[in-house]
Amino acid sequence: MSGQQKFRTHLHVFALLVWLVSAVSTFAGIFGTVRGIVHDVQHRPIAGAHLLLQAKQSDWKRDAVTDDNGEFQLDAVPAGNYTIRVTHDGFREYLADLVVVADSAPLRHFPLDVAGVSARVEVSESAQTVDTTASSTPITLSRQTISETPGAIRANSLDFITDYIPGAYMVHDQLHIRGGHQVSWLVDGIPVPNTNIAANVGAQFDPKDMDVVEINRGGYSADYGDRLYGTFNVIPRSGFERDREIELLATYGSFHSTDSQISIGDHTDRFAYYASVSANRSDFGLMPPEPEALHDTTNGVSGFTSLIFNATPNDQLRLAASARSDFFQIPNTTDQQNALIRDTQRERDAFLNFTWVHTFQPGVLLTTAPFVHWNHAAYDGNGPIPSVLPDQPPIPTNHHDSRYEGAQLSLGVTRGRHNARFGFYGFAQQDDSFFRVVATDGSGDLASENDHPNGGQFSLFAEDQFRAANWLTVNAGLRYTHFSGRVTEDKTDPRIGAALRVPKLNWVFRAFYGRYYQAPPLTTVSGPLLQFAVDQGFEFLPLHGETDQQREFGLTIPIRGWTLDFSNFQTHALNFFDHEVLGNSNIFFPVTIERARIHGWESTVRSPRIAKRFDVYLTYSNQMIEGAGVVTGGLLAEEGELCEDGSFCYLDHDQRNTLSLGFHSSLPFHISASGNISYGSGFLDGEGPSHLPAHTEFSLALAKSFGERFSVGFTAQNLNNSRYLLDNSNTFGGTHWNYPRQFTGQIRYRFHF
Repeated sequence: MSGQQKFRTHLHVFALLVWLVSAVSTFAGIFGTVRGIVHDVQHRPIAGAHLLLQAKQSDWKRDAVTDDNGEFQLDAVPAGNYTIRVTHDGFREYLADLVVVADSAPLRHFPLDVAGVSARVEVSESAQTVDTTASSTPITLSRQTISETPGAIRANSLDFITDYIPGAYMVHDQLHIRGGHQVSWLVDGIPVPNTNIAANVGAQFDPKDMDVVEINRGGYSADYGDRLYGTFNVIPRSGFERDREIELLATYGSFHSTDSQISIGDHTDRFAYYASVSANRSDFGLMPPEPEALHDTTNGVSGFTSLIFNATPNDQLRLAASARSDFFQIPNTTDQQNALIRDTQRERDAFLNFTWVHTFQPGVLLTTAPFVHWNHAAYDGNGPIPSVLPDQPPIPTNHHDSRYEGAQLSLGVTRGRHNARFGFYGFAQQDDSFFRVVATDGSGDLASENDHPNGGQFSLFAEDQFRAANWLTVNAGLRYTHFSGRVTEDKTDPRIGAALRVPKLNWVFRAFYGRYYQAPPLTTVSGPLLQFAVDQGFEFLPLHGETDQQREFGLTIPIRGWTLDFSNFQTHALNFFDHEVLGNSNIFFPVTIERARIHGWESTVRSPRIAKRFDVYLTYSNQMIEGAGVVTGGLLAEEGELCEDGSFCYLDHDQRNTLSLGFHSSLPFHISASGNISYGSGFLDGEGPSHLPAHTEFSLALAKSFGERFSVGFTAQNLNNSRYLLDNSNTFGGTHWNYPRQFTGQIRYRFHF
């Protein structure tokens, strides 16, 4: 039986299982559970206490009343930042901030003081913003935090990741986290699958459409998939933050840059909608190979919508859909510009996710989540024949279409000491690839290939978060994955972790060990293009999936509203995914390196709101990224060891120290200010082992509101205009210099309709 026939058989079995369990399966990838005990200072339960949970940035709210044991439980609460208010006759009102993490159900305690002569509200100094049950520390960013971060709301910006996530940085126009490329984007908890590596330079999601994003880096539970290096679970704007409102956002800045949006939203008690259309352009798009930007314009347009309908008190329907189109000129060196090289990249992307959430009874949810995704990347080379460049590079063409159709289901049960999830995830994939290279030496040689590979992936997972004691939580899970494409692979990966809370101090010690399997792309080379590769000194070997082992331990310290988090991780990978260029053609193919190891220390510091006006944050990472062995798959340039002495050596995206330090402040006269200092110790210099010089940038954002409807803003990125060679690896567009200083002005206007 062929790999494709096997995958069809798995899909049929998957469909049958879905039908059999459709009455009991659920996936709750964006929802958490808020549960707890309300008691007095003597720890006696208080029955009949009323609790109101209110989202900080929208009209979403839920309430509950405690039972005879002082207990309550609120299910299907979207991840994000909330305020909880607890009231009962004879007791002071209790008010605290609370962070809800997806797939988490910690048991919280809410102490009420007996009311005295004063009827003041008791505000908790230890806002319940630390998850004491998870084996790793997710970072949750709100819409307000993203909008206040300098440059973070630009259409293709990932500053909201690189500023707040340890070990996250942009190099050769690709996001790297903890030393790896492969990350997952989820919308409303549903993955947007993309098995291609380094094929896209445009962002998957416009930050202006985000309400909350929950970011995980390692230590995932079994239901979070296998993209080891990072997952970004986006909860988009829903309309609950709008009341028949339209918002207009217009910007203009350096290099004739614009990034504008019109959005509309409204809600009732049962229905909410949000929709937006965005457009952007700039004369300085991708990072250039020289300090000056030559042939480097970019433009794009996108649309997004989110619909939520509470059909009954126990049924919620959610739909998220997006479409975008991006155009990039590939930046030139001075010689390439004079030689009339005019390469371009066009990208198209669209996805649609549908989610049905049904609450059978408290603690038991049913969610059915089908999805479709289409991604298109087209690199088109353009230059004269014969070429006037000394090396006479060939003219490349690389068009790649990927289509995905799948679904995700899981059973989530929160009962007593258990918070368990079981489920399925799978998709079918159809690719359409066209490669061509044309010689520019006057010979007229041409090599091309059109390929239509199919494949897919199917996974089963089970996970339980067991509260062994009030101070100890054990997390354990298992994930089985079947991949079928050019190769067929089956992997079963265990994951286990623990979180130990020190009573009174509330420090949380964490530990985790897990294994992961990352399926390979469907890319292959054959026919005339393979012969061209051979003529260039290459050969192409089948790609197998990357297998990883990760261990991590950490400590979270909450103190007077501050949160300090420290972690140490170690990742060992077999068939580590990277990418390689075909000669000097600018066509990139994935490769797998026999072994890789990534070690790192990470720390984050988050302050409370100081004097209700000011907060600070710090993110730091010290890590090493090394590879060893031979190239085991993909584009093979030459046989032999990756490193000269056969041991480990640094990979091109190794940067030892990465630091981000910033603040947000509210000033008088409705003025806000935010700033960020970013530091990097320098990436690998060529083949190493030395590194490029260190670099530092400072960015600043100012805004002033004139009432609730109108505001203006100003952003200065890289205000110190620090210019440096970021990396000189053989990657997309050649070597890369950083972006120069850029100023941007912004006008925002909101009105009712």
